[in-house]
Amino acid sequence: MRSGIITRLILTILATFEIQTVASAGDLVKFDNAPVIMGQIQQQRARERGETPANTPDAIEGYLSRPEGPGPFPAVVYLHGCVGLLEKTRTRMAELFTGWSYVSLSVDSFTTRGIEHACDAQTVVRQGVLLARQRDALGALSYLAKLPYVDPKRIAVVGSSQGGIVALQLASPRSVDYFAVPDGLKFRAAVAYYPLCALAADQLTIPAAISIGDLDDWSPTRNCELWMERRAGQGARVKLVIYPGAYHAFDAPDLNEGMRLFGHWLKYDANAASRSVQDMHDFLATELNE
Repeated sequence: MRSGIITRLILTILATFEIQTVASAGDLVKFDNAPVIMGQIQQQRARERGETPANTPDAIEGYLSRPEGPGPFPAVVYLHGCVGLLEKTRTRMAELFTGWSYVSLSVDSFTTRGIEHACDAQTVVRQGVLLARQRDALGALSYLAKLPYVDPKRIAVVGSSQGGIVALQLASPRSVDYFAVPDGLKFRAAVAYYPLCALAADQLTIPAAISIGDLDDWSPTRNCELWMERRAGQGARVKLVIYPGAYHAFDAPDLNEGMRLFGHWLKYDANAASRSVQDMHDFLATELNE
C-alpha cells in the first residue's frame, strides 16, 4: 500500500514537469542491450528452470538527436536518474549535446521493463537495475558505433544520479567480461552528476568528471571525497568538482522551489547548473578531441 502511494505521488509530481512537448527531444529508436556472457552450463540450467537465458538481449528504447552535417561526430550516451527519463530532461540534454556538435542518445531503461521508478534500494536489488542499466548503456554504445555519422572511437557516457553511478561503474575495470561487446569498443570518457562514488571501483579505466553539490544529502559529497582519497591519483584521471550551497538535482530547472523526494531535498541552483555545464563542456571537448 505504502509503495503504491509513493508511486502515485512521484507520478503526480513529475506530471507537473511534462506540460510542454518539445520536438527537439529526439527521435524514438529501439536497440538491443548488451547480452550477458554465460557459460553453456548456466544456459542449460536456466532453460531447465523454464527461464530465458540471461544472455538474450532486451529491446530498449532511446531518443536519438544529431547535429547538422555529415559527420562523423563524437557522441554521448545519456543515462537518466532513478525516476526515469523525463521529457524535459532528454530535451535539455539533446539540445545541449547537439549544440556542441555531438550526437546524443538518451537511454530509457525503465519504459520497456515497466518500471515506474527505482529510487528505493529494494527495487534496485530485486530487479538488478544497476546491472541491467550497464547492459543498456553498452547496447547504446554498440548502436551508436554502427551509425555512419558517428565516430565509434569518440563516444562518452553521461549520467545523472543513479545514471551517474552506472557511468562510473562502466568506467571501472572488471576481472571478468560479463557483457558481449564488440572487440575494441568502449566509452572514451564518463561524466557523473551527483553519483554515489563508492559504488565504483577505486581505479577507473577511462577519464571521468564528477559534479556534486556540497549540501547533497542523497549522494553525500563526503562519499566522493573519501573515494578520491582511496584512489590516491591512481588509474585514469578523475576531476571532482564540488559546488558550494548546491543540493541533489541542482541542474533541474523545474526544481526551482525545491522538493523532498524519498526523504531527500532536491533543488535547482542556477549558478551550480551553469558552472557544471561549462565544466562538462570543457571536459568532453578535451577527452573527445584528443
